Amino acid sequence: MKHLKLIVNNKNSERNIFFNKMELRLILNLYAEMVSGGEWKDYGLSISKREVSFNIYRRASEFPVYKIAKNLKPKNENEKYLIKNNTNNIIKSSNSLQNLINKIIWKKFKLVN
Repeated sequence: MKHLKLIVNNKNSERNIFFNKMELRLILNLYAEMVSGGEWKDYGLSISKREVSFNIYRRASEFPVYKIAKNLKPKNENEKYLIKNNTNNIIKSSNSLQNLINKIIWKKFKLVN
């Protein structure tokens, strides 16, 4: 018992495993604007080990048209926030969610069936 060592981990490891309040406010403001314009109809949230995404639907029963994703394990700094299309291809990426949302002209991204 002489050689026991007590290790206490007091580090407050704050991990952003979801959208924080500011990020969610930016996304919901964009969503409200697009719903009022008749472009988007529904949304959903997805959580995985690699990313958290805000999925945007044209109708409730379809696949998401767009995903605004927060990459939890980005390979480089510029891929922290992503916008993906319905086939999961990256449309745009940035290290700032506000810059990412403001740089895209959302009305331009209309789908053609």
